[in-house]
Amino acid sequence: MLRPVLRFAPSPNGLLHLGHAYSALFTSVWAEALGGRFLLRIEDTDITRSKPEFTAAIFEDLAWLGLSWEQPVLRQSDRFAVYAAAADRLRARDLLYPCFCSRTELAAQSSGADPDGAPLYPGTCRHLSAAEVKQRFAEGRTANWRLRTDDAMALTGMLTYSVAGPTPADRPQIRYARPERWGDVVLQRKGTPTSYHLSVVIDDDAQGVTHVTRGRDMEPSTDIHVLLQMLLGLTSPLYTFHKLILDTEGKKLSKSKGSTSLRSLREAGRTAEEIRRELGF
Repeated sequence: MLRPVLRFAPSPNGLLHLGHAYSALFTSVWAEALGGRFLLRIEDTDITRSKPEFTAAIFEDLAWLGLSWEQPVLRQSDRFAVYAAAADRLRARDLLYPCFCSRTELAAQSSGADPDGAPLYPGTCRHLSAAEVKQRFAEGRTANWRLRTDDAMALTGMLTYSVAGPTPADRPQIRYARPERWGDVVLQRKGTPTSYHLSVVIDDDAQGVTHVTRGRDMEPSTDIHVLLQMLLGLTSPLYTFHKLILDTEGKKLSKSKGSTSLRSLREAGRTAEEIRRELGF
């Protein structure tokens, strides 16, 4: 019988904070309880913001917390060709189309928001003719490639996924996926052959991940992931969603907002044992 496989997959675009520590420890505890394997994956597809020094800091912080993981560590920047090939498969089925809209144009055109609060794409470029697309590329314009979500859902039909928790011993529950809430999501970004949604489902399948642990804020993204898994013939893992670590204002910790890093806490004299105890581990 194959052992369960779980992973912690941070992005090296800043220093880890307490929210990352909770997620990593939560995943490690689940892996141990299930008699499974604990993997570390570096999700460095954002080539502009990802830095080697942040990758090194991830290793340092996790080791300080007392965590260990299997080698080698998968780095998504090494797998761009794999993601591009998957996108080509979708494109061959006419499930992707190029979007030339700028962020400013998207904000002005939007008639709503996706589950993350970003402007919901109104489909401006969805019906461009082949000649119009060719002309825009000839002019040197770049494009994001978006999924024709409604067409994709017509192919897959109703989608469900299994959710475990709050402990590994609890019986999984079935939930219905609602990818339509996201509209036509971007699967390939300008200058990059992938997006978070595309690369994460491909790598979870490639690494044999059986249980995906993620924060509750990521629950809506699972709808898109289940859709992509079905379209690409990938295995759908069991999901569990853990609590978020909040700041004094009740907001989620964030690198972009300058939440206190684990490195800063360590340099201020905090011990790993104190951090683990504070987080409930």
